[in-house]
Amino acid sequence: MLDLPRTDARDAGTKDSCLFYQTGSALPTAERGEGIYIWDTKGKKYLDACSGSFAANLGHGDRRMLKAAEGQMEKISFAYRTQFENEPANELSRFLVSLSPDHLKRVFLVNSGSEAVEACMKLARQYWWARGQNSKAKFISRRPSYHGATLGALSLTSYHDLNAPFEPLTVKSPKVSAPFCYRCPLGKTYPSCKTACADELEEVINEVGAENIAAFVTEPIGGASTGGAVPPDEWFPMIEATCRKHNILLIVDEVLTGCGRTGAFYGFEHWGIKPDLVAVAKGLSAGYAPVGACLAREEIVEVVVKNGGFMHGHTLAGNPLASAVALQALKIVVEDRLVENAKVTGQYLQVKLRALKEKYAFIGDVRGKGLLAGIEFVSDKKTKEPFPKEWNVGGKATGLARARGLLIYPRRSIFGISGDHVSLAPPLIIDKTGVDEIITLLEATLTELGQWLQMQGQKHAATG
Repeated sequence: MLDLPRTDARDAGTKDSCLFYQTGSALPTAERGEGIYIWDTKGKKYLDACSGSFAANLGHGDRRMLKAAEGQMEKISFAYRTQFENEPANELSRFLVSLSPDHLKRVFLVNSGSEAVEACMKLARQYWWARGQNSKAKFISRRPSYHGATLGALSLTSYHDLNAPFEPLTVKSPKVSAPFCYRCPLGKTYPSCKTACADELEEVINEVGAENIAAFVTEPIGGASTGGAVPPDEWFPMIEATCRKHNILLIVDEVLTGCGRTGAFYGFEHWGIKPDLVAVAKGLSAGYAPVGACLAREEIVEVVVKNGGFMHGHTLAGNPLASAVALQALKIVVEDRLVENAKVTGQYLQVKLRALKEKYAFIGDVRGKGLLAGIEFVSDKKTKEPFPKEWNVGGKATGLARARGLLIYPRRSIFGISGDHVSLAPPLIIDKTGVDEIITLLEATLTELGQWLQMQGQKHAATG
């Protein structure tokens, strides 16, 4: 008989673990959560100021979520979609549509954000195929951007370290500059640029040919790749007009921003546009179950269904258990008025973070909307010069914060190659007292980071 190794749950995350993710570094093991806090197996308490990876919108340990999961498991947890309908999936879809703009009437359920984006891509492609416009197969997206880790979604992504190893496996997607005004990819300055990044879409369409383009794919507000970069108000209306002019579908990736994160149920609602397809995940179940969705216009779905049906699907997509959990999560968002809380408390968070920018010389920018915020670190505020890549300032800040019991999310600002920012995206249940606690812990972290940066600068000068 195989002698299986004994594993104590308290040892998980150490060198004895069989699991691996991005790195081999040991991490604390989460044991329980309540509200905006997580405790590890050693009893250390953490304030989850980034909702894990922007997912835990309801915080942790909500008993209503447990009750919904238990109730559904007592009935049935899995029923395959080609053999049975199930009421939780149908009810989830109806409720999600009721929370969406009137033109989004149909829902296709999946298990994750990457899957939601790819479902949008494949539905867009099959729509044009069904209409006999077979050449419309290319997707335009932005640089920098992040749309997912699977190969289709990765082809839309522009973040160097994530793309580079897999370039031979992915279809190259034409890119346009993101409306990232702090670090404009075009080297221009707003508003004198006259929103040149929006005009760039027209130029790329003319180069590629509208007859070859299925859709333009964009985040409403930059996520992990830019740390909450908010576009100028005229950007989205210009983009929508260009897509309509050239008969190109508009896909909005709301995986990170959807379900209330920015102070509106969808991020695109801040600009009053009408996308053809929308991807949601993360906040859809608030991290309590793997769920995502593609929302679409009725006319797109009808064309596909009448021409053989959507050639796509996943085994666990739309399963009763995950659907019941997601449905309960959305009901809590509505009942507890969490979208409004994200708006009001988010404004408070943004004001507090902007005050830190004035206090610390190495904070170059604070950006975001609602309960999504980014802090960019620079060696020179005036020139926006980033710190040396090898210093890994965002990673250092994240480590110092974790040691103090604060969870934040680091990324590189300049196409994933250099630059440092950290994102904050606390659960939508947070109040002003919770924000104050974040700021207290963050200030202590930034003070320590400043001391470390000073020592790094001295070492650099001595060896330079």
